[in-house]
Amino acid sequence: MSGNKQPRKAGGHSGAGAKGQSHNQQRKNQGQQQKPKIFEPYLPLEIVQEGIKRGHLIVGPIRINPKNYEDAYVPLPDGTADIYIGGMSDRNRALNTDEVVVQINPYDQWRVFVEDFEEFERVSASADLKSLNDDGVGITNNDDDNDSGPDAVYDDDSDDGVTAAKPTSEAAVVGVGEVGAVLSQLDISSASPGQNLPKTASPVTPSKSPNRSQQLGTPKVSSTPSNRGGSRGTPSKKFTSITEMKTNGSPLAKDLFGCKPPGTNSVGDVTGCKFVQRTGKVVYIYEKKHSRAASGRLKLMQDKSKNFALFSPSDSRIPRIIIPMAECPKDFYERPEDFAQTLFIARIQQWDETSRMPKGCLARSLGEAGQIEPETVAMLIELDVDDTPFSEQVSACLPQNLPWSIPESEFSYRKDLRRSCIFTIDPATARDLDDAVSIEELENGLYEVGVHIADVSFFVKESTELDAVAAKRATSVYLVQKVVPMLPRLLCEELCSLNPDHDRLAFSVIWTINGEGEIFSEWYGRTVIRSCVKLSYDHAQGFIDHPEKEWSLNELPPITNSFGVKDVMKRVLQLNKIALNLRKQRFDNGALRLDQVKLQFNLNFETGLPNGYSVYQQRDSNRLIEEFMLLANMAVAHKIKTSFPQKAILRRHPSPQDKPLQDVQELCESLGMKINASTAGHLQKSLLKYQGLDEYSQARIQVLVVLISKPMQNAKYFCAGTFPDESLYHHYALNVPLYTHFTSPIRRYPDILVHRLLAAALGYSEPPGLSTQLLQRQADYCNDKKNNAKMASERSSDMYFSIFVKEAGPLEETGMVMAVLDKAFDVLILKLGVIKRVYMERLPIKSFDYRKNMKCPELEIEWEADEDCTHSTRHLITLFTLVDCCVFADKEPLRWSCVIKRPKEELKYVASEKDD
Repeated sequence: MSGNKQPRKAGGHSGAGAKGQSHNQQRKNQGQQQKPKIFEPYLPLEIVQEGIKRGHLIVGPIRINPKNYEDAYVPLPDGTADIYIGGMSDRNRALNTDEVVVQINPYDQWRVFVEDFEEFERVSASADLKSLNDDGVGITNNDDDNDSGPDAVYDDDSDDGVTAAKPTSEAAVVGVGEVGAVLSQLDISSASPGQNLPKTASPVTPSKSPNRSQQLGTPKVSSTPSNRGGSRGTPSKKFTSITEMKTNGSPLAKDLFGCKPPGTNSVGDVTGCKFVQRTGKVVYIYEKKHSRAASGRLKLMQDKSKNFALFSPSDSRIPRIIIPMAECPKDFYERPEDFAQTLFIARIQQWDETSRMPKGCLARSLGEAGQIEPETVAMLIELDVDDTPFSEQVSACLPQNLPWSIPESEFSYRKDLRRSCIFTIDPATARDLDDAVSIEELENGLYEVGVHIADVSFFVKESTELDAVAAKRATSVYLVQKVVPMLPRLLCEELCSLNPDHDRLAFSVIWTINGEGEIFSEWYGRTVIRSCVKLSYDHAQGFIDHPEKEWSLNELPPITNSFGVKDVMKRVLQLNKIALNLRKQRFDNGALRLDQVKLQFNLNFETGLPNGYSVYQQRDSNRLIEEFMLLANMAVAHKIKTSFPQKAILRRHPSPQDKPLQDVQELCESLGMKINASTAGHLQKSLLKYQGLDEYSQARIQVLVVLISKPMQNAKYFCAGTFPDESLYHHYALNVPLYTHFTSPIRRYPDILVHRLLAAALGYSEPPGLSTQLLQRQADYCNDKKNNAKMASERSSDMYFSIFVKEAGPLEETGMVMAVLDKAFDVLILKLGVIKRVYMERLPIKSFDYRKNMKCPELEIEWEADEDCTHSTRHLITLFTLVDCCVFADKEPLRWSCVIKRPKEELKYVASEKDD
C-alpha cells in the first residue's frame, strides 16, 4: 500500500546509463543551476501542512484530460466543483491520479465561461447586477470541455445499484471517460470543467490560438474542410480570464466581473457569479499515485543526439521521456525504423525544475505494438496491476493437506445449513462463486430468505502474508481474455468458491420476509452450506420466462443433495417475486439506475482473437441476484456501523456536481425535454418519461443516460470514524443512508474487512487491530486500485473492439449525435455503445456551417455531388440527430475511425428564417 511521498528535490542529475560524464561534476552542477527554471519549486512540507490546515491550500487527485493533455482538474474538498489547472507549467510535473496540493489563483485570474455569459447577456439584457445577485447564483463548475467528469463515472459493481457498463472507445482511459470528449464544446457544463475552447478555435488543432474577438464572441463558423494540424505541440492559452473580461468585455461584463463576489477569499465558499471557475497551480505532490510507467515507442531526438533517445508514450497525458542511448536496443541509433512498431515500457526517474521533459529508463521491450499480449502486459504495468505468481510465503498460508475438509471445530458454533436448498446463480463462465441464495416457505405468507457469502476471512487471517498480498492487490481485475485474481486460485476457484455438492464455509444473512418484500426479522451468522446446483443466469431466466414448462434433467446442470428441478424452479420463482417487489420499493423510494450498452466478446480458442461480440443484457434473473445482494449489503452496513461507529468500512456515493447537471437540464429543456434532477429519484422518473419502443426514443434515452452520467461522481470506500458528518455517508444512486460491500470477498478486499467487522460484531472474534486512520488509508488505497482495475477492464475491451473492427470491419451501424463542435461532432454508435468523434475534414462534403441555436449547437453540411446523387445536398447535424455510421480500422495499431453516410433525405431548410 502506497504511503505519502515527498517530492524529489529538483536540480539533481539522473546519471541513468549516460556515458561521457564530465570529470568536473561540481562545475556541471553549477551549470545546471544556472539553467532557467521551467517549473516552480515545490513548497516546503511544513508550509504545505500549515496551508492545508488553514484552508489556503487544497489537496485532491489531479485528473488530466485524455483529449488535451494541457488541461487538468482538481476537485474542491466538498466535490461541488473543480479547480482548473491550465498548462504543463501550472501542473508542475504532476501525473494523472497523483494526489496534489493546489494553490488557488487570485480572483482576476479565474476562468470565465464566455458563451454561458453571452447567453445570459442575450436573454437578460435588461437585468442589472443586483437582480443577478438576488437570484442567488453561485460560483460553480461550468465548461464545454472534453474531459470534465471522472474517468469512471459509474461504480462498476452491479450491487452498487448504478451500472456495470461504460461505452468503449479507442482512447487509453475511456468508456464513459470518453464522454468527456462527447461533451466537448457542447453548450453545457461538464462535471469537472475542461478546456472551454472558443467555438471558433479548432477542436483538433490545439496549437492554434484564437484571436481576441474569437475569445470574447461566438461568431458563426462557415468553413470548408481542411487538414488537421498539430498533435503533441504545446497548446496556447485557451480560456478567457476575469481580467480580460473586465478589459475587453461588454459594459455588463465589466460591471459583473469588476465586482469581486463575496466569499471568494475562502477556498470552500461557492457564492458569487456562476460564469467563472477557479483556477490554480500545483505547489506540491502529496502522493505519487501514478506508477510513473508508460508504454510507447522509441524515437531519435530531433537533433539526432547520440547520447539520448526520445520515448513517446501511447497515453498523451504522460510527457515524452528522455532515455539514455546506452539503454536503447543495439543498432537503434543506426536503424531506428527497425523498432518503429516495437512497444516498450519506460519509467520516469527524475523531473527537474529546469527540464521540460523528465528523464527515465527503458524498462523492457514487450513486442509488436497492436498485438494482444504485449498491449495487455503494457496496460497492466501502467495501471500497476500485479499479475505475478503468488509467492511461496503466500502459498504457505493456504491449506497444505488436500483435499481440504472443514475442521470439526467449525461445526460447533456455525449453523449447519447443508440440508437446505441453497444454490448459486452466476454467469455461465464464472468460476469464483462467492454468493448463494435460499428461500423456504413459512406460515402466514412469510418466507425465510437467505444470502450466503463465502467466508473468505476464515482463510485470509489478519496480519499474514496472504492478507498483505490481498490488501496490496485489493481487487481482482477482469480483462476480456483472463482474470487477474486477488487471491490464489486454490481459494477463489476451489476452497472459497461455493461450488455445488461441496461443503463450504459461509457468512449468512437470513430474513423473515413476506411476498411484498416487508422484512420482519433478520439473522447474521457463520454457517456451513452445501450448494445443490450452479445455475447460470440463462437457466434462472428460463424458469422465470417459462414457469409452466416441464424441464428435463439434461437441460440443466446436475442438481444434488436430494433436490430436483421442481424444487429449484419453485424457489427461483419465489425469489423473483420478492425481488420484483424489493426493486419497486427501491425506485419508489428514490433510487437511480443508469444502464449503458456493454459488449462481450467471443474469442477464438486457438488464436485468442475476437470472433464476434454480443451485447450484455440485464434481465430479471440478474436483477433477482442484484436485489438480494443490495439487501445484504445494506443490512450489514447498519450492523457494523452500530457496533463499530469509528471503524466501520462503508461505501458512500456523493451527489453529482450541481452546475453540470443543471446545464444538462437546460440543454434538454431547449429541445423540449423537461428533466427534474433535484434528486436521484426525480431524475429516474424523468428518464422513464422519455423511454419508448421506437428506434428514435431508444436511441435518445441512450444519449440522455450518457449525458446525465457526466456529472456523476464515483462511489468510494471510507472509514466511518473519519467523517463526523453522517450526512456524507449517503449513497446517492441507491438513496440510502448506509451502504457497504459484503457480498464479494473473493474479489474485493474491502469485503474481507467488512467480514472481519461483522465477525467481531457477532462475538466470533476480536475487533480489527487497525486504527481508524489506517483503515481510512486502506479504504483510500482500495478506491485507487478499484479505479485502476476498472480502467484496465475498459482498456481491454477497447483493445478487443479495435481488433474486431480491423478483422471484421468496416461495420455499418446507426448512431445518434451526442455533441456538436465547430468542426466535428460526436456520435454514440447505438448497437455497440461506443462513442466516436466524426471530423468534417474526413467527409466528402463541399462545405459546412456551424451556428448556435439558443443552447443547442448545430452544423449544416453541404454534401458533394456523387454517383448516387447528381447534385449537392444539405444535412443538419444537431443533438439527437440519427446518422448512418461507417466504422473502420486506421493504419495505426488499435485505432479506428468513424464517418457518416450521406442521408437519404435532403434538409428542407430556409437559411434566412433560421438566421433570424
